[in-house]
Formats: sequence, C-alpha cells, structure tokens
Amino acid sequence: MVERLVANEKVEGSTPFARSIYIMTDLINKKCTPCEGGVIPFDVSEIHKYQKKVDGWSLKKDEKEIFFLEKEFKFKNYLDSQNFVNKVGTISESEGHHPDILFGWGYSIIKITTHAIKGLSENDFILAAKIDQI
Repeated sequence: MVERLVANEKVEGSTPFARSIYIMTDLINKKCTPCEGGVIPFDVSEIHKYQKKVDGWSLKKDEKEIFFLEKEFKFKNYLDSQNFVNKVGTISESEGHHPDILFGWGYSIIKITTHAIKGLSENDFILAAKIDQI
C-alpha cells in the first residue's frame, strides 16, 4: 500500500502522512557523515530529488547564492518553541551537523546547509528528516 502511495496513486484508507513516513524512513535511518570540504555540493536536480524525501522544507539561496533548506515550525508559546529548539540541538550534536536556529514566542525557524562545501549534501536532508520526527 505505501509503495503505491509513493507513486502518487490513490489507495483506499491511505493518508499523505503515511506516504511521508515511508519516504523519510531511508533518511531517518542514516547518520550524518563528517564533511570537512572537498566534496561537491548537490546540483539542483539532486537537491529536488532529495527534497521530495522531506516534508515542507523550502529550498532557498542566500546572498552568496548558496542553497539551504529552511522550515518554520509554529508553537503555542515560547516554552514550546524553546523545548523544540533544545531537541533540535540534541539531534544536531548527535549527528555532528548543526543548523542555524532562530526562535521566539510561538515559532522556530531552522536553516540547514553544509557550510564546508557551500551548499547542500545528503547530511542536510538526513538532519531535516530527523528534525521532522520531533
């Protein structure tokens, strides 16, 4: 049933959430690998292939034309935002891959890129998938 959902077929009793869980599973089960540079960042076609594996992450470019992923999360209050950010920090430390985080009352914005290669790599999508599990 889930495999048919990935092919965008309608299956009775299925949900888009079930499809997104299946798609992200391969990334969630991976571990970020250290990147000290010397690796070519993903090109646009590779980015779009991986972007389909994570839910709701926007592809953006900064002022230096470097691609990054960004997602805003909404919360009921400041404490919920802070708790979420703390969980992101724990995941980031365990993966050795650290996003830029902005948060305040009722929101958190996560920005992910691989600074060492000035672009996106599989690590960025692994981290995005793991953050979405929170």
